[in-house]
Amino acid sequence: MLFTKGPLFYLFYNWRLFWFLLTNKSDVLFSNDLDTLLPNYLVSKFRKTPLIYDSHEIFCEVPELQNTLLKKKIWSALEKKIVPKLKNCITVNDSIAAYFKNKYNTPFNVVRNIPTAFNALKLKSKQELGIPENKTILILQGAGINIQRGAEEMVEAMKYVNNAHLYIIGGGDVFDNLKKLVTEFNLTEKVTIKTKMPKSELMNFTRNSDIGISIDKDTNLNYHFSLPNKLFDYIQSNIPILASRLPEIENLIKHYNIGCFIDNHEPKHIAEKINFMRDSGLMNEWKTNTGKANAENNWETEKKKLINIINALN
Repeated sequence: MLFTKGPLFYLFYNWRLFWFLLTNKSDVLFSNDLDTLLPNYLVSKFRKTPLIYDSHEIFCEVPELQNTLLKKKIWSALEKKIVPKLKNCITVNDSIAAYFKNKYNTPFNVVRNIPTAFNALKLKSKQELGIPENKTILILQGAGINIQRGAEEMVEAMKYVNNAHLYIIGGGDVFDNLKKLVTEFNLTEKVTIKTKMPKSELMNFTRNSDIGISIDKDTNLNYHFSLPNKLFDYIQSNIPILASRLPEIENLIKHYNIGCFIDNHEPKHIAEKINFMRDSGLMNEWKTNTGKANAENNWETEKKKLINIINALN
């Protein structure tokens, strides 16, 4: 790649992707999100190859595009031009599927991003990982811990939570700021930030946690309708969840009774909710209920939907 960021990155990437797809034989083209759709769509027409469009989010409503109207206009025009012409579309939950159906009259199948099962017998202990053994362990994980996901408020909330330790693991555009906040608030003994690591390593920390955090803000349609992958990692790890009240997230947590919600993003309020969860006497009930949630929400079942869609192309 001659360019690694900005508009020139996307332009050059799509140009290279177009020629790669055009000059390599395939039976099915699979476009992952809007930023790969144009070359996939053009090649599917040229080569008469079936195309599956996999929209992992409402791309045009991500917060990074809300203050860049020209970029949003370009991506929206591309989506409006192509999506109504597609026959095989999938997305990650019912709310986003309904959004696209209403906007473009194009049906979207739902295939949720649920992780495969992991071998809990091979996980490391708290002692091996250097995790405090006498504290409540909180975890906020994700490859896209970006603006408006509540991470900054979560760090500040640790000022008001005693006998607890927060692990933030992953990446995102607020990571550098989070590190500054930890230092600014003198929380180095209560907050540990780790960059992206392989899933096999990440699950060591998740499984050894007591509460999983998912507190995205309801500031845009993309977050409003989100169903983060980390929720299912938390469920697989049998840990209760503290979350913001977003429709898909609230439905999941309420249906299985596996945690509770914040009502706002004030750091003191977040801390109060964490203290409530720890001291309420409900932790064991929530942990037990994650077992049922895990049994009914797994990739071994979910993947059959994707296989059926691919087989139907033949």
